[in-house]
Amino acid sequence: MEGLRNTWFVFDTLGLALFTIAGMQKSLAFGQPYWVAIIMGCITGSAGGVIRDVLLNNEPVIFQREIYAMASLAGGITYWTLDYYNSPIEVTVIVTFLLICVIRFLAVRYHLSLPILKSE
Repeated sequence: MEGLRNTWFVFDTLGLALFTIAGMQKSLAFGQPYWVAIIMGCITGSAGGVIRDVLLNNEPVIFQREIYAMASLAGGITYWTLDYYNSPIEVTVIVTFLLICVIRFLAVRYHLSLPILKSE
């Protein structure tokens, strides 16, 4: 399994992007406002990785220092912005997908992470 670490990471990132977009589109199809769709996209995208990690008896990636849910959130905001300016749905989905993937790849490549709260 260690030899496939990069492959797992790539497919995890692709799944995060796909399910973020799918969660947003499904929420919007049911007439929910954009803020609900963004939250549902983040939950849908992140939950798959959490379930996978729990089944593999690993610490979920979302609880580690890696940027995971924030990439999903950035993608959701991008989707909303592009849709607000009446961009074609194909362009909106492709740009959102690529943005989530690029953020995740760059964050891991350059060891970027969000600050961690420390107790006193």
